[in-house]
Amino acid sequence: PAPVKPPDGGWGWIVLFGCFVITGFSYAFPKAVSVYFKELMKDFHVGYSDTAWISSIMLAMLYGTGPVCSIMVNQFGCRPVMLIGGLLASSGMILASFTTNIIELYLTAGVLTGLGMALNFQPSLIMLGTYFDKRRPLANGLAAAGSPVFLSSLSPLGQVLLEKFGWRGGFLIMGGLLLNCCTCGAVMRPLDMGMKRKMGKAQDKYEAKEMLPIGGKSEEGISTTDGTKKAKKAKKKPKKGKKLLDFSIFSNRGFIIYTISKFILVLGLFVPPILLVNYAKDTGVPDTEAAFLLSIIGFIDIFARPACGMVAGLKWVRPHVAYLFSFSMLFNGLTDICSARASNYTGLVIFCVFFGISYGMVGALQFEVLMAIVGSQKFSSAIGLVLLIEAFAVLIGPPSAGRLVDALKNYEVIFYLAGSEVVLSALFLAMATYCCLNRGKKKEP
Repeated sequence: PAPVKPPDGGWGWIVLFGCFVITGFSYAFPKAVSVYFKELMKDFHVGYSDTAWISSIMLAMLYGTGPVCSIMVNQFGCRPVMLIGGLLASSGMILASFTTNIIELYLTAGVLTGLGMALNFQPSLIMLGTYFDKRRPLANGLAAAGSPVFLSSLSPLGQVLLEKFGWRGGFLIMGGLLLNCCTCGAVMRPLDMGMKRKMGKAQDKYEAKEMLPIGGKSEEGISTTDGTKKAKKAKKKPKKGKKLLDFSIFSNRGFIIYTISKFILVLGLFVPPILLVNYAKDTGVPDTEAAFLLSIIGFIDIFARPACGMVAGLKWVRPHVAYLFSFSMLFNGLTDICSARASNYTGLVIFCVFFGISYGMVGALQFEVLMAIVGSQKFSSAIGLVLLIEAFAVLIGPPSAGRLVDALKNYEVIFYLAGSEVVLSALFLAMATYCCLNRGKKKEP
């Protein structure tokens, strides 16, 4: 059937709220789990790097299983995949509360919960793209705000649960919270259902006409019912095999440009917030004040994402959303470079404010730009392949930065390196979009 026109509201707002919750859990949960690391180190007699693998495995599953999620969505639809994902995420944390060694934690909290969140995250974005068109930039911005909101609430909650119930009780309650993903999956009603209802009403009208004892009209009714029967028979014919993963998107130049720029971006984007607290401590900032720096980024981020979504939805901005995305990356990269020599707490606070704004802009626009490039029909395959490519960058970027810090004992170089990578991705996206896409359009008759 022809694609249904997005309603840009109505039930779409419920879908948006579900996507907000799923995005919050997907991005914030791997970071919020770090609250329990000290207790896990005591109980299992392991180092910080061993426990840090739990968060790394979660993120690797979230990014690396992109194509698997795309195949499942194309085969079964968004709602069933999300319901299974919610159950997997919850069962992973519940089973983790009964583990006796760190490897069991990797398999339960890392692999199972990570896979469950991946099966929720991707379909929720696909559903958001089907329900919104004109208001899609705003919808993407509001959904992306789930990440900072949940990060600022899940971390303190985790600390309270740890103090009252220990890490096992905390994991158990966190597993219960993840069952909310199933509720979010249940509200993801496919748009095709609305079409089927309309067709059903039309068929009832035809049947009513057929029963009327009026000569000419009864014949018309019979002919229309025959037509609907033929249409039904035609529909019942076996369909050609669905493409489980649409690789034809690689013929789209815009998609290739976006993927390359996103890979370069991810190499440097996550490095500053990961190293920020240690950097602050090394410059003599007390522990509590150093931890507060991340809260500043999160607070600014909450407002930056919806605001950027509103700006991207403006009539004169939306056709050039790729340039706005490249500007946000440039802003982020220059913030990293300019703050490399921040030696006091005031300088670090100013960095956090500007980093929060630019980081929120990047978060709000990244999936909006991809939807604009490939369209809602091919978005399920596109996001799976992009996340897989990003997974390699996530695994390369922060660990290599950590090794450089150990080797050089200097954070300035890392901030310069991360910032230059983000600036490079911005310049590549802007120049390639202008040269390869816009000029190509002008040349076409």
